[in-house]
Amino acid sequence: MRASEQAAETDGELDEAIEQAAQILRGRAVAVLTGAGISTDSGIPAYRGAGARRRANPMTIQTYLADEEARRRYWLGGHLGWRAFTSPEPNPGHVALAELERAGLVSGVVTQNVDGLHLRAGSSKVVEIHGTMHRVLCLDCGQVFDRRAVAERLQALNPWVTRPERIELNPDGDVTPESTAGFVIPPCTVCGGMLKPEVVFFGEYVPSARFRAAESLLRASDALLVAGTSLAVNSGVRIIERARRRGIPLVIVNHEPTRADAWADAVIAGGTTPVLTGLARALTAQRQRALT
Repeated sequence: MRASEQAAETDGELDEAIEQAAQILRGRAVAVLTGAGISTDSGIPAYRGAGARRRANPMTIQTYLADEEARRRYWLGGHLGWRAFTSPEPNPGHVALAELERAGLVSGVVTQNVDGLHLRAGSSKVVEIHGTMHRVLCLDCGQVFDRRAVAERLQALNPWVTRPERIELNPDGDVTPESTAGFVIPPCTVCGGMLKPEVVFFGEYVPSARFRAAESLLRASDALLVAGTSLAVNSGVRIIERARRRGIPLVIVNHEPTRADAWADAVIAGGTTPVLTGLARALTAQRQRALT
């Protein structure tokens, strides 16, 4: 059954699409896969879709490791954007998923986002498959640091750096610096090695342990809800493929078409905030009726 293959133009059409999707998910432990689209309503830009801010040359792991100037540009841009990237609050879509988890209806969230908003919204079973901007890793000794501590070291080493009054964030949570002249990147305080945010760069593999955690969450579920991702990145497609092998129902919520629409039992072309909050109401109401 296909809930909707077109954007719901009226509240009634959207409500009908949500109810059809809820019928598919009712009585099932639902795993959730999310992407940048769920965080755009919190003010964090996406790489793709309507209103996305594309950048010509996103940082690749190969460039990061080989090019010192590229690393300086990356860290300076990240330092300038850090406060703006960490200030957005979870939106009602994040909150709805946390409420569904507390109600025992969502088994956990696998997110492609690195903003930490699912955890801040109250979801406890979260696999951050692409890592998080809130931690920094030493590539030489493996020591992990809180990003706030690294930000303090960056400011101490570069006291001349001032954040612009108006910030226009890139999808990576950084801004584009005008110049990197004189900028110093702090080394690891343990071994003096190279630091890198604990995120998966373009061209980098998702750590095997992290993907196994996502697979484990999926095995503990009997439906998959995809929200806010076009599935252009292979890690998300791999999750979809695991769900297909098991033959469990698949519901997709995204403004634009995705690579998996043809495989889905329901597709709602709409925003994650209204759809997820609507699904939460429909599924929790059904549960409450069943318990009374």
